[in-house]
Amino acid sequence: MRRTTFRQLTALSAAVLACSLNMAATAQTSSGSAGSGMTGSSAGSSTCTAASAGASSLSSGDLDFMQKAATGGMMEVDMGAMAQERGASDQVKQFGARMVKDHGMANDELRRIAGAKGVTLPAKPDKSMHRDSQKMAAMSGADFDRAYMKHMVDDHKKDVALFKKAADSSKDGELKAFAAKTLPAEAMLPRLSLTPS
Repeated sequence: MRRTTFRQLTALSAAVLACSLNMAATAQTSSGSAGSGMTGSSAGSSTCTAASAGASSLSSGDLDFMQKAATGGMMEVDMGAMAQERGASDQVKQFGARMVKDHGMANDELRRIAGAKGVTLPAKPDKSMHRDSQKMAAMSGADFDRAYMKHMVDDHKKDVALFKKAADSSKDGELKAFAAKTLPAEAMLPRLSLTPS
């Protein structure tokens, strides 16, 4: 059982390295510092708001994508920091650090795009994500590792669907390109089918 978990975590580490190389390419076009969470001027809000006439030209689907990508990215950064603190294995701690770095860079890029389009992104994850985070905060050690890695695999499956839809059907060229650039990194985790034991 331990040998399987170690193999899975090793495979996960290799996938994270591949993800980070892809995310680094995304970050080269980003302004702002890497590794930061996504905070905006709408403290307490968990929805996108159109702050200018330019934002009103975005489709409701594009605004929805921006909101979900922003809240999901913040959650990945927050939980990654938690993994560095509460995780038992070095692999989980390293994976958490990677999530903070990689999703921080994607968050910065999305924030730059949103700012240019006059969209105010949510300042914190939604209530459902907050509840998930609170559950994780109550755990530690091997229990935390299993729950965290399962949550990451499940969450990235949802992210793949979200980013694929935006890459295929976004009405905004810049958002479409952002989704297409970020999608390969998001797609790495679900392929591992990691179920730590």
